[in-house]
Amino acid sequence: MIEVQRKVQPTSPAVTPADERFDIAASEISSRPRNALKSDDTFAVIDAHGDLNADGAGSDGLFHADTRFLSHLRLTVMGVDPLLLGSSLAQDGTYLHADLTNPDIFRDGRLVLAKDQVHIERTLYVHKGQLRQRVMLSNYGSDELILPVALTFDNDFADIFEVRGIVRVRRGTKTHEVRSTSEVAITYVGLDHETRVTRISFSPAPKSLSAAVATYVLTLPAKSRAILEIDVGFGVRCESGRQRRTFLTGLVTARRAFAHKLERHAGIETGSSDLNAVLRRSAADLSMLMTDTERGPYPYAGIPWFSTVFGRDGLITALEMLWLDPDLARGVLQFLAAHQAVSRDAASDAEPGKILHELRRGEMAALKEVPFGAYYGSVDSTPLFVLLAGHYWQRTGDGQLLRELWPNIEAALRWMDADGDRDGDGFIEYCRASPSGLVNQGWKDSGDSIFHADGTLVRGPVAIVEVQAYAYEARTLAARAAHHLGFDGRANELRQQAQALKERFEAAFWSDELGSYAIALDGDKRPCLVSASNAGQVLHSGLATGAHAAAVADRMLSPSLFSGWGVRTVADRAIRYNPMSYHNGSIWPHDNALIGAGLGVCGRREGVDRLLKGLLDAAMLMDQHRLPELFCGFPRRHGRGPVLYPVACSPQAWASGALFYLLQSLLGLSIDGQHRTLRFERPLIPHWLGHVELTKLAVGSARVSVRLTRGTRGQAELTVLANDGGAAIELVNGDSSSGA
Repeated sequence: MIEVQRKVQPTSPAVTPADERFDIAASEISSRPRNALKSDDTFAVIDAHGDLNADGAGSDGLFHADTRFLSHLRLTVMGVDPLLLGSSLAQDGTYLHADLTNPDIFRDGRLVLAKDQVHIERTLYVHKGQLRQRVMLSNYGSDELILPVALTFDNDFADIFEVRGIVRVRRGTKTHEVRSTSEVAITYVGLDHETRVTRISFSPAPKSLSAAVATYVLTLPAKSRAILEIDVGFGVRCESGRQRRTFLTGLVTARRAFAHKLERHAGIETGSSDLNAVLRRSAADLSMLMTDTERGPYPYAGIPWFSTVFGRDGLITALEMLWLDPDLARGVLQFLAAHQAVSRDAASDAEPGKILHELRRGEMAALKEVPFGAYYGSVDSTPLFVLLAGHYWQRTGDGQLLRELWPNIEAALRWMDADGDRDGDGFIEYCRASPSGLVNQGWKDSGDSIFHADGTLVRGPVAIVEVQAYAYEARTLAARAAHHLGFDGRANELRQQAQALKERFEAAFWSDELGSYAIALDGDKRPCLVSASNAGQVLHSGLATGAHAAAVADRMLSPSLFSGWGVRTVADRAIRYNPMSYHNGSIWPHDNALIGAGLGVCGRREGVDRLLKGLLDAAMLMDQHRLPELFCGFPRRHGRGPVLYPVACSPQAWASGALFYLLQSLLGLSIDGQHRTLRFERPLIPHWLGHVELTKLAVGSARVSVRLTRGTRGQAELTVLANDGGAAIELVNGDSSSGA
């Protein structure tokens, strides 16, 4: 559900106007819930009635390539809005269905149509660059009806950043053209000299059609029905009279294409009906967000604000899903390698070897009114690229892709050593090169997210704690890869760099006062002594020492950070803590998944269980059992559900991948593709979970199906259901181990 609420100005010290430009504005909440549909580069945000912005200007619409191509669509019957009976998104996420009926309709004080006489079914889907809608009106009354029906429509060709709240002084020109008795074209010539066209066509042709209204007068005998279809297409050139598939044929084709995406990864079934439901929704959302690029599949970050390529989001989503769908990581790595920076450009924060942060294709990006055309202002995408490449190679044994990517990996490592470490102290820092760029360039990239204990905002260059962990893990994995490729000298160098970082890291970031790592070092190398979730992301890398790792794990699960639903971004005692903020007290599912992976590395399976169960319980109380981008960090209270965050993306790719990654950590599951080995290291099967069954899991060239159950003594028991290809399967329970 996508909701928009009034923006509340922060009471803490304000961030600079340059930071506020890229905030997502919020306004009064709409009375109608929202749903999202997506196919490749096209998505739509539609209300529960099947309308778009029926109740005023808002963020609804049909979007393609960061431009809105339909900003208004409203159905009325006899001049009034129908009543909503119910609305649902298909389980696979491909279409929206709404059931409506007429209210009591009066004219001059006389009842002319009693309520519930007309059933109105609206079905909508997005496929191959079109939003298609079928409206079926059925007369359940005993008398013939003469029923006026109107569809109003319009488009503003707003750039996605305008929809987010940026006001433009100048815009291009828009014209309307009634092309025939059944089609209207709305044309916009932008300031970038691009021509964008929206085509709205109706079948059958309405009684009258103007530039903004299609009017029908339907004669409905008792127990009869009428069907209307509305197609919305777009492009630089939209021609009339194209051959179109029927509505139902198009819907079947869309669902088949969607089902093909769902079949790509291994199957999961557990003893928890709740977890099964949330995993099904998460898998459907990931498939919806998946876009086939020229380099392979790429998960767009989220709807509505981030439906495009984001480097960090794609890399983390691919990491979360790597054990189930390694082809996703392959697509992400190949796409980002192809768009790796090769030159220096201050306006886009590009430096040789740096990995993309964000790729936008709208009018404002083309005109550089926003810096995000191809923008590289991310300090963590580059080490995450190396990290994912290393994990992908270990997971699959795909030495060919590793060799193909090695020049890109080396370029990324050189950036980490040079531009990434601008003062040569061994830590990776960020500082924007242009005033138009992002001030904070870690995953917590809002302007007020990195601060000192007294609330003072950090001044750069800034070294974020988790980025050092990414760099350590990246160099460790790159050393193994270099050795595999025969570059032994380079492997030794990378191992030495990793060890040196480990020694420097403890001295610079550890705080006895916090009992944890500082969130960052500022430009003067002063630690920002704030207890935050960032430290939990260090655990997975192996960068933390034993005693310190245990202390950080304890801190993540303490009431100050763990709300009962999940780990907050900052502790509730921090001066800037606000459970309703974007990064200063909210709960992000992907953040919890990365922390959970670290807890798993530390052997804290019970902690992984707490995070998984907390997020699962939250998802079960949310619309469509879907974890959004983030939600508010209020403490869990008996009888109360989680509190939604206004304007959060829903669905969001790395949130959809979170429970899959936590389940992997709970099972202690690892895969060595080169040696075709599947290993479960001290898996935990809690009572509420019962069992986990994995089917068609790729282990090198083998395909494996297994079932893990909770034994009588609480230890996991393993049953091999299929092993096509003869993979080695290992289970380690405490001090005992078994193989198959």
